[in-house]
Amino acid sequence: LYGNEFRNADPRLRRGRRACRSEGSVPLKFEPLRRKLFCMFRRSPACAPLRLPALSLLFACAALASDAEAQTTSAWVDRVLASLTLEEKVGQLVMPWILGDFVAKGDEDDERVLGYVRELGIGGVVVSVGSPTEVAAKLNHLQRHAKVPLLVGSDLEAGAGYRLRGAVHMPGAVDLGGATSFPSLMAAGAAGDEHLVYEMGRITALEARAVGIHVPFAPVLDVNNNPANPIINVRSFGEDPEQVAKLGAALVRGIQDHGALATGKHFPGHGDTDADSHLELPVIRHGRERLDAVELRPFRAAVAAGMGGVMTAHVAVPALSGGQSGPSTLSPLVMTDLLRNEMGFQGLLFTDAMDMRAISRRYRSGEAAVRALEAGADVILMPPSPERVVASVAQAVRSSRISQVRLDQSVRRVLRAKEASGLHRGRTVAVEKVRERVGVPAHRKVAEEVARRSIVLLKNDRRLLPLRGTRSARVTAVAYRRPTDVLAGRSFHRRLRDVYPRLRTVALDENTPAIVYDSLVVRARSRHLVVVGVHVAAVSYEGSVAVPERFNEFVGELGAAGVPHVVVSFGNPYLVSEFPDVRAYMLAWSGSRASQAAAAGALFGEFPISGRAPTAIPPLFKTGDGIALPAKGARPGG
Repeated sequence: LYGNEFRNADPRLRRGRRACRSEGSVPLKFEPLRRKLFCMFRRSPACAPLRLPALSLLFACAALASDAEAQTTSAWVDRVLASLTLEEKVGQLVMPWILGDFVAKGDEDDERVLGYVRELGIGGVVVSVGSPTEVAAKLNHLQRHAKVPLLVGSDLEAGAGYRLRGAVHMPGAVDLGGATSFPSLMAAGAAGDEHLVYEMGRITALEARAVGIHVPFAPVLDVNNNPANPIINVRSFGEDPEQVAKLGAALVRGIQDHGALATGKHFPGHGDTDADSHLELPVIRHGRERLDAVELRPFRAAVAAGMGGVMTAHVAVPALSGGQSGPSTLSPLVMTDLLRNEMGFQGLLFTDAMDMRAISRRYRSGEAAVRALEAGADVILMPPSPERVVASVAQAVRSSRISQVRLDQSVRRVLRAKEASGLHRGRTVAVEKVRERVGVPAHRKVAEEVARRSIVLLKNDRRLLPLRGTRSARVTAVAYRRPTDVLAGRSFHRRLRDVYPRLRTVALDENTPAIVYDSLVVRARSRHLVVVGVHVAAVSYEGSVAVPERFNEFVGELGAAGVPHVVVSFGNPYLVSEFPDVRAYMLAWSGSRASQAAAAGALFGEFPISGRAPTAIPPLFKTGDGIALPAKGARPGG
C-alpha cells in the first residue's frame, strides 16, 4: 500500500489508505505484513504480474478489518462525545502547558491545573521539564481527576531526555539523570542513517509512553537552509529537502510503530526564516514552485508514511495564503485547502504554542483560538488563558460562527487519538516500572552510536587531529555557554582531563568582559594546545544563535599567535564563518552527554570520523563536506 508503483497504479488505493488510517490504529496493525509483502514483490521479478491483484486483496482485507474495528472502537468515541456539554467539547481541544516538577497537594499550581482538568474539562496537557518518575506521578494524578482521559504531549525532538533530563541540584551542580538524550536532529542528518533515526523514534516512543506521554512533538520537518535562522538551526535534519524527507519519515515510523503519535512540525515550514516566531512573525516570500520543492516536500513524505499529527508554524507565507501576510496557523487556505484537501492529511492538527508573540501580539487568546479552529486546527496548544479560549469558542458555536458539526469533527479526532493510544482501556502508568524502561543502558548505547557517527571534521590544518594525548602537555579547555547552562562542557572536559591531567578549564559567556579574553590570549601563548567548545544552540525567546564579536576575535588571535587550537561546535554549525582561519573545526551538534563524550573520543582518534555536513556553511563549506579521518593507528582506507 506504500510503494509508489501501487499508489500510481490505482487511485483507489490512495483513498482507501487514507480512509483506513483515519480510523485510528488499524494501519499500524498491518504494517509488518505490508513490509513483508512489499519486500517480496519488489525483490522477486516473478511476482510482478501478481503485484496489483495481491495488494488489492490485502487492501480489501485491511478495509474489512478497519470497518470491524471502527464499529467496535468508535462506540467509545460516540459514547464520550454524546456525554459532553458544549463547554466540555471545547475543553477537549485545549492543551495547556504544565511543568513536570514536584508539586505538593494543595499547592496553588496543583489547584490551578486541577481546575483546568475538573472545571474546564481540558483534553490534555503539554508537559515540560521534570524527572521521569515525577512526570509519571504527576500525570497519573491528573489522569485520575479527568472525566475523559487526557492526551499528553511534550517536545521530545531529540528523545525523551529533551525534556526529561538536565535537572541539576545546586550549588554542587549534581546531574540528577533522566531519560535518554539523543544528539540533535542535524547530528542524525550528519550520520545519514535511516535505521539509526528509526531507532531514535523507537526509543523516544517507548520512553514517552512509559511516563504517560502519548504525543512526542516530533519530527521537526523544517528544511534549515538559512544560516541566520535563530530558532530551527540544528533542530532540523539539514538543508537537503530529500534527506529531511527520508529521515523524517524514518522517525515517524519509529515513533508510531511503538505506540506514540508522531507530529511533524512546523507546517508549512519554518526553516528559511531569520526571525524567531516566539518573538515576532517571520515571513517566507518564496513562490509556490519553490515551496513545493523544498518546504513542503518533507511534510508530504511524512504524511505518506502515515504520520498521525501535524503542528502548525506561526509564520506568514503569502504564496500559500492568497497573498495574506497573517500567520499560517490562522489561514484556512494553508491548514484546510493545502494540508487536508490537497495533501490528504486526515490526522490531528495542533497549533504551535498560542502564547508565542507571532500570535499573541495580534489577537487575544480567545479570538486567536476561534480563528485557528476556523482555519482547520483541532487542538489549541498552550493558550495564555485556557478559560478565555473555552468561553470564546463556545460563544462562537452558539452564534453559529463555528458550526456544531465542525466542532464535533475536531473533538472526534481528539477522541480517536486517545482511543488509538489505548486510553479508553487504561489511562495511568506504572511509576515503579519507569526506571526499567527509561534511560536504560541499551537506549543510551544507541544515543552514543548516533553521536559517534555524527561527528563532522571540516578543518584539520597541519594535521592537528588526532591529538597525540601527551600526558605532560599544557592544555587549556575553553567553554563558551549560556550563563544558565551549567553542564555545558562538563562531560567533555572530564574526558579531556583523563588524557591531560594538567588541563585548565575556563568558562565564558555573553557577559564576559574583554579583559578576560585579553588575559586568555596572553596565557594561551604558553600552552601546547587550546580546545574551544562552543555551546550555542537555538533557544526560544533568545532571538539569536550568534556569539559576541570579542569571542570571534579571541579565536582569531589564537591563530595569529601560532597557538595550536581546535574549535568544537556543540550546537550552531555556522559559527566558523566568523573565524575562518581556525586551525581545526569539528561539529558535534549538541551538548548532550553522548555528544560531548563522542567529541572527546574523536579528538583522540578513538574511532573513525565519517560524518558529512547536512548543511552548507557559506562561504566556506558545501553540503556533504567532511574530512574522513581513520581511527588512530588504523591505515587510511583500512
